[in-house]
Amino acid sequence: MAHRPKVIVGLLGIDQHEVGAIAISSLLRDAGMEVIYVGRYNTPASFTRVALHEDADVIGISCHSWEYLEYVPELMAMLHDAALEVDVVLGGSVITPADADQMRKSGVAAIFGADAKPDQIGDNIRALAAARQQRLHEVSQAGSKGRDRSGTTEP
Repeated sequence: MAHRPKVIVGLLGIDQHEVGAIAISSLLRDAGMEVIYVGRYNTPASFTRVALHEDADVIGISCHSWEYLEYVPELMAMLHDAALEVDVVLGGSVITPADADQMRKSGVAAIFGADAKPDQIGDNIRALAAARQQRLHEVSQAGSKGRDRSGTTEP
């Protein structure tokens, strides 16, 4: 059975323009994904906590104010420090090409502008989730090598 992608969707800081986040949440849900909508007024720490608690594949952040420029690098560092294997994607009309380059350099996996097509968004999120599951499977397989059936490590 194929893995059902799990996506956290929300906004950072005091950005209150959540219509796009709600629309994307519906789009992803209708495409068969599990969506955890965390709404407005989130911090990097709150996204990190939810990602850990929910074992999310992807965090999607709706960006309609420029606060994301400050918060996303902090979020990426927190995810790294917590050893969370979760991709971050951004979407929104305020993301300039220069800002998109800066966000990619900080580790953001994908950026969707106002011209992004629904199928493009869904396909990209699904591919990121599948890649995460593959990485986790490989780590799990590597960790199980060298163990006997009782689960103890062989010398």
